[in-house]
Amino acid sequence: MPSSRNIGLQSFFLSLVLFFIVSLLYYIGSVAKTDNHYIYPIDDAYIHLAMAKNFALHDIWGITKYQFSSTSSSPLFTLIISSLITVFGNNDQIPLYFNIVFSVGIIYFLSIYYAEVFNNIKKTTFAVVFTLFFAVLHLQMLSGMEHTLQVFLFVVNIFCFYHWDKNKYAILGFYVSILLMGLVRFESMFYFVILAFVLMLIKKWKEAAGILILGFLPILLFCYFNYQQDGYFFPNSVVVKGTKLGLDSNFLSQLKIIMVDNFIFNISFYKVGVFPVLLCAVFLYRDLRTKTIKESIDNNFFLIVLSLLMICHTMFADLKGLFRYEAYLLTGFSMVLIPKIKGVFFGFKNYLKKEKLITLLIVMNIVLFFYKGWMAHRMLENGGKNIYEQQIQSAHFLHTYYNSSKVVANDIGAITYYTDIHLLDIAGLASTEMIPFNENKKLFDDKFKDFLTKYGSENKYELAIVYDIWLQGYVPENWKKAATLTIKNRVTVAREEVSVYSIDTANLESLKRNIRNFKWNKNVEVKIVD
Repeated sequence: MPSSRNIGLQSFFLSLVLFFIVSLLYYIGSVAKTDNHYIYPIDDAYIHLAMAKNFALHDIWGITKYQFSSTSSSPLFTLIISSLITVFGNNDQIPLYFNIVFSVGIIYFLSIYYAEVFNNIKKTTFAVVFTLFFAVLHLQMLSGMEHTLQVFLFVVNIFCFYHWDKNKYAILGFYVSILLMGLVRFESMFYFVILAFVLMLIKKWKEAAGILILGFLPILLFCYFNYQQDGYFFPNSVVVKGTKLGLDSNFLSQLKIIMVDNFIFNISFYKVGVFPVLLCAVFLYRDLRTKTIKESIDNNFFLIVLSLLMICHTMFADLKGLFRYEAYLLTGFSMVLIPKIKGVFFGFKNYLKKEKLITLLIVMNIVLFFYKGWMAHRMLENGGKNIYEQQIQSAHFLHTYYNSSKVVANDIGAITYYTDIHLLDIAGLASTEMIPFNENKKLFDDKFKDFLTKYGSENKYELAIVYDIWLQGYVPENWKKAATLTIKNRVTVAREEVSVYSIDTANLESLKRNIRNFKWNKNVEVKIVD
């Protein structure tokens, strides 16, 4: 009988081929719609690229080359991409190549991990492939974002935890992954705290302390650096999108948002996280009936950690956006639940008779698997096309006529990566001036309108490319609409229609003329406002 390692290696190659066949088909389908150049299905990928380009070429940690801006939500990922640009040159495909490499790493560790559970090539391969597509890793890889690296570190972390006593390098791998994880995604802080808390419950004080120190040290160093630059501890995206809970007059309303809006009535949680959590709860409940609390925690350690993490993530972070924010969680759930239900792989009918409740929850998770697969299919089918027709076309227009001009915008990735514009970001991700108007899900008001009017005029901004609805009706009086740009089959962009405004009204007619003369993609409907 072959060893589990040999089984894992054979499974690795099979899983690799299956995964990359699917990914390649989506890649080919995407480039066929974007003039044979691969375009990421989300504009945020170009935010990292813009930051990485400016740091590599101009030594500026910013979305533009003119000033610091803490726009990247993943400092480590952006720094790595910047280093690769320094070595290989400015190439917008670098994040894709990077994600391909780490996807291979994920498949390798999953294959070795599941081979030890099943000791069977087919079952191991099935478990690996299920995990990959349950977390829609093909979408994460092709999105050019940091989530593939996050999943890789999470897989390594769990793998090393379970091999702590078997391999002397596992302890090193566990703590190194903890050290890096926080600067890849800041919600990893929840993981550190919960992991340490559960370890404390079973009196593993030294390990808990090590996790907290190594996890938070790089975050604290970055926060100190960030605060020195712009007065905020965290990147702008975390400040703007994160949920706050302060001990002030807004405490009750903030608590209501966290507990009711973000958790109880959060539809995304019921689509994504509730069934894995319920499955974990069943196993924990059964052990609590027959074992001591310590034994139950030991036996269900990561089931508890991941369930608490999913709940915490739902309340304080986000579950929307190409399924990317929860990809690491669903990978973790797969790794700890599949060994618990391995009996279903060896005889589904018998398992169904004995475990009706668990089988029902497994079926619901399979339904979730197909739901996510279908949604990922839609995003990969037309996501790149959406970005190409809207953000990339806008970027090319600006590069042609306004390459170093002052521009107000809300989707800022492609237009800053492909141009050298000066930027005011109304969403606050690139402009700290706008954070007070956006943080904690605040709605715009007359103060926002007055600020935008005064700031745009005093700083001589020329034009704005924005979604009208994002301005919430507070369009400055001195802005004059020049045109609208409309696409069809919206999937990954916020709105089908983008409006182009002249802020310097003396240039309104020249702006309209430039819009008329630019060679827009045939799928962009351009309407000049008379």
